[in-house]
Amino acid sequence: MTDLMCGYIMDAAEFRRRGREMVDYVADYLENIEQRPVYPDVEPGYLRSLIPTEAPMEPENYDDIIRDVERVIMPGVTHWHSPYFYAYYPAASSYPAMLADMLCGAIGCIGFSWAASPACTELETVMLDWFGKMLQLPECFIAGTHGHGGGVIQGTASEATLMSLLAARCKAVRWVQASNPKKSEAEIFSKLVAYTSEQAHSSVERAALIGGVMMRKVPTDNCFAVRGDILKEMVEKDKAAGLIPFYFCATLGTTPSCGFDSITELGPICNGENMWMHIDAAYAGSAFICPEFRPLLNGVEFADSFNLNPHKWLLVNFDCSTMWVKNRADIIGAFKMEPLYLKHENQESGLVTDYRHWQIPLGRRFRSLKMWFVFRMYGLKGLQAHIRKQVALAKEFESLVRADKRFEICAEVILGLVCFRLKGSNELNQKLLKMITKSREIHLVPCQLSGRFVLRFAICARATESRHIQQAWQHITQLTFELLQEPNH
Repeated sequence: MTDLMCGYIMDAAEFRRRGREMVDYVADYLENIEQRPVYPDVEPGYLRSLIPTEAPMEPENYDDIIRDVERVIMPGVTHWHSPYFYAYYPAASSYPAMLADMLCGAIGCIGFSWAASPACTELETVMLDWFGKMLQLPECFIAGTHGHGGGVIQGTASEATLMSLLAARCKAVRWVQASNPKKSEAEIFSKLVAYTSEQAHSSVERAALIGGVMMRKVPTDNCFAVRGDILKEMVEKDKAAGLIPFYFCATLGTTPSCGFDSITELGPICNGENMWMHIDAAYAGSAFICPEFRPLLNGVEFADSFNLNPHKWLLVNFDCSTMWVKNRADIIGAFKMEPLYLKHENQESGLVTDYRHWQIPLGRRFRSLKMWFVFRMYGLKGLQAHIRKQVALAKEFESLVRADKRFEICAEVILGLVCFRLKGSNELNQKLLKMITKSREIHLVPCQLSGRFVLRFAICARATESRHIQQAWQHITQLTFELLQEPNH
């Protein structure tokens, strides 16, 4: 091999040195993150002019690359882990999870089957059992050594919803064809109808779009929750029209307001109508490890599948979306493909799970390492303390809003989200949010509740403390004062 072909290659010795430097850089970044503007001040296309138009022919110096991280990348970063980031929902992060991710990258296995990397498969099964027990899930969701259910790590809640819908679709087709063998799949597909809350995440509707089935939006009550009577009425109407109700996606902790569908009412209806019930608890689900919040999950025993994102609120960094199914055969039966090159001698042993049958992609990373590190280094008590601290911070912000007569709270504050607005027009609140965004001191996003433009304040960063909440409120009230001073406000 010529010197030119070898070029510059980082060897183990330099990797050790650069690895230590990177850990220092990451630690410095996170320790000093609140000194950076939480929201970037760049225009679309800013990055293209800062780097060459083509990849380099010759190897470049590592130090130059690191310098360019600050010059090119950081100016365009929205700092999700800043204590002044209150938008969307949290993106979890912790040092143990980052270390586990490094190890995952180093091992670099593609764990599509047990044989492809036994530890990758088996640790995932056990971690989902650990987590399921922390959540006090019914026994039917725990894999154990002989259970019919079990858990899997998906990339996102969107994938979990899509998997559940496609599995439900397959099950519904088989059920209809069992009594009407002459009916084609296409004919059955055209009659299938799924349901979800009008407050559900857009990914639920997208799953129906990908799955090629109709989806009905179910109206919510004053607490932005779906109730049993409304769903039952819609199902009866659709059945009378010759349609086949087959799937309902309930939401625990909706994106706009953190509303909770009444699954104790909805579950028996779904079970009685032979409809698959999937529960999407992407954000709120992590809180159910705390006994005081566990009643929010009452009714999960009626569900066929359940999903939450440890990568939102449980200190496990992205991507790690946990999903449990009551009957693994329903998932596997919908997606199983078995070419010769993927078969292995242990696959029928009963102790073996081939997770490629549980997901959209074939390949998968060793993501359960992150759960293992975090669960062991924090312990259940440490994880509960993290949840409780952030709920308390949300309650603190709520009390500040309630003490100011110019503002109103727009939805019950149950977990770490506060929905609030200035009393007045939607236009007034839109102006306030524009001022907040332009200042780049804190970052919020809005939602629409009962036709009103509402500001969402979500406790997101692991490092958020009471002083950050007080500063954020001081900033909001200062901008409000300026806004209300304007003529014709």
